[in-house]
Amino acid sequence: MTASSGGTTAFSADPLLDLPEVEGVKHRFVDADGLQVHVAEAGDADAPPVLLLHGWPQHWYMWRGVIERLSSHFRLIAPDLRGFGWTEAPGHGYDADTFASDQVALLDALEIETVSVIGHDWGGWTSFLLGIDHADRIERMVVCNSPHPWPRVEPRSVLETWRSWYALVNASPLGKWLAQSTRIPELILSRGNAGDPFPEGVDLYLKQFRDPQRADAAMKLYRYYLRIFASGVRGGGTLRDKRLTVPTLLLFGAADRYVSPRLLPGYESHADEMELEMVPDSGHFLVNEKPELVARRALAFLS
Repeated sequence: MTASSGGTTAFSADPLLDLPEVEGVKHRFVDADGLQVHVAEAGDADAPPVLLLHGWPQHWYMWRGVIERLSSHFRLIAPDLRGFGWTEAPGHGYDADTFASDQVALLDALEIETVSVIGHDWGGWTSFLLGIDHADRIERMVVCNSPHPWPRVEPRSVLETWRSWYALVNASPLGKWLAQSTRIPELILSRGNAGDPFPEGVDLYLKQFRDPQRADAAMKLYRYYLRIFASGVRGGGTLRDKRLTVPTLLLFGAADRYVSPRLLPGYESHADEMELEMVPDSGHFLVNEKPELVARRALAFLS
């Protein structure tokens, strides 16, 4: 593992958070419209670029199994989202609209005109926003275990909201403390899977929340989540009348305990070209449970 500035301004995150090593991965910090973004990169610089967007409560390292399998085919760019991992935590902008704008700013800083995207969880939701609002910058997308913006609001789907109990906890006045204690993130990582995708343990992800700024980011992100959820239940929201024109593959672990499969129907009249594949014997952290499947599907779809 090597670290380089690449001519950009370095941002020093919590010095206790040592960057984990992944063969072939290089790290740098990029000034993306004033935000110091940590970026892990692998693959040939001249290969087709693919942006890898992580979810909560993880960071770039969740993609290591996919990186190992796809780095010979693509230029892989795995940033940490604002306030997470080693990217700057400025205290504001912890919402998917800003996450999407951050990625556009990152592409500008890297002088990349268009890119394909693979996103999981919050990174998946951010991918949808990129595909909807910045379609001119996105070639194709693979989204893993994230709901799309057009679920059918039905009594049965509303009853499934118990799965997102942790969102209420994270957004509560105790949310920052609970994140900093790592109790909720650890519970989510350890209970959301069909198998055991973290044989090395999860402390590498939990460490980030011991930084109060990153615990604050988690709390504010889930307050945003509650706002968009309430808007969706009322049948409103800014995305209901928008259309997805970017070709998209939605991979979904059928045993997800946090996102209900009942939220998946409803996209058909809002997307030009979107495929849904249910993955049996896999839960929410599909990328870590079955990196070989995700890589195989991504290689076929993005190529």
